[in-house]
Amino acid sequence: MGTESVVRLNHPVAGVHRALYVERLMQRPDPPVRGFCERSRVATGRSATEPPLDTATRAPRGHESMTTLHAATPIPFARTVVTSEAIDGVTRVLGSGWLTTGPEVVEFEKEFAVLVEAREAVAVASCTAALELALGALRLPPRAKVLTPTMTFCGAVNAIVHAGLTPVFVDLDPASLMPSPETVAAATARAHGVDAMVVLHYAGYPAPVVALAEAADLPLSRVVEDAAHAVGTVTPGGPVGSVSAATCFSFYATKNLPIGEGGMVTTDDEEIADHVRRARLHGMSRDAWKRYLPGASWRYEVDTAGLKANMTDLQAAIGRAHLFAFPDWQARRAELAARYDAMLSGVRGVVRPPRPGRGEGSHAWHLYVVRIMPDAHSDRDAVLAGLTERGIGTSVHFIPNHQQPHFRRVLGLESGRHFPEADRVSEQILSLPLHPWLTDQDVDRVCEELAALVAGPHRAFRSTVPAALTGARAVAEHEEVRR
Repeated sequence: MGTESVVRLNHPVAGVHRALYVERLMQRPDPPVRGFCERSRVATGRSATEPPLDTATRAPRGHESMTTLHAATPIPFARTVVTSEAIDGVTRVLGSGWLTTGPEVVEFEKEFAVLVEAREAVAVASCTAALELALGALRLPPRAKVLTPTMTFCGAVNAIVHAGLTPVFVDLDPASLMPSPETVAAATARAHGVDAMVVLHYAGYPAPVVALAEAADLPLSRVVEDAAHAVGTVTPGGPVGSVSAATCFSFYATKNLPIGEGGMVTTDDEEIADHVRRARLHGMSRDAWKRYLPGASWRYEVDTAGLKANMTDLQAAIGRAHLFAFPDWQARRAELAARYDAMLSGVRGVVRPPRPGRGEGSHAWHLYVVRIMPDAHSDRDAVLAGLTERGIGTSVHFIPNHQQPHFRRVLGLESGRHFPEADRVSEQILSLPLHPWLTDQDVDRVCEELAALVAGPHRAFRSTVPAALTGARAVAEHEEVRR
């Protein structure tokens, strides 16, 4: 069975990505794609994306009416759609009689490893669990110092604490909204050296992992990547997933590859993968699936500390089906980000998110984060409230963790004087709606309402979006202009 019979390309960018993905799967000694793709195809023979994109509105077909509804129709910040193939997969697992970690998880791990070009992938309960398990695999001494952005999700900092280690916060570069080599070097010096580092690919932007490790005077074997936002992020060396000791992904309901809950640790280090496999199930040497196979031994050993942090076959079935919808979803995210860029170009008081420069990789566009600047008519909180009143969902990513009472107590922080950029930027950032089921008209309305709020009542908003800004070619041309 050739890839042509498996994949129907209904989007020029997504088609290329899916074709390469299927090709890599087929090159494996035991290609799982043969049976998987047969299960994923629907009766019509189209690709496993559900629902397909409508060519007129660039929204998923079946939601065309969204473009003709009254302007007050709510626009959610995020939305999750479970494909019909994923529902079929869950039904198949429910009928199999095996619901917890089993063969479906094993296949999902293999297929995800192919996607990110890693040798090993271990499925776990969440990205937070993935971070804790990955840090545990580094075998650091108790209370070892671990660099982490102060502007990250609180769960990532809790993972360091729960691993018995000490977080060392790093300020950010306001241009990238992530730590820079300079801020990493400064934090390392203040801590008189560090033992490891967690690098965050914020919003889906490819972080310069190698440069940050060098600034911290750490080998890559002491670096763990937080890729909760970065399924689909590409660095100059390839997809995020195999550069450092371990990379941790999230499949939360709002993520680019949504399952509902779940995470993955990827690595090229077999010892790290083996440790995470054991530690995700109480440190046991054999999971239930391996113990209860015909002829298998029921005995097991516990030779390391562990958690209850495994993924179930029900979750894995959703993930496997969504892998084949993923390229189309990513292509749509790129289109929406390009449209936001064009619509907000020249809007005074709004700074658009950064894009990777030439040769720096590509953005996964998990989030579209703007900054509401001091020259805007209203501050960020007022803009957020105004958008909420107009039925437009937004969010803030994140509150700096050095401001959180719990971490201040745990770390004995007396002041935040070392994090001035995080303090300043955290009062400006605003995440706009971004998910594959937004229509172009949704984006236009968000931008018009945002521009009106930041401009005040006496300024008119004029869109600068090109009428033909749609499709892969337009996205590629727009990215060249931004670089």
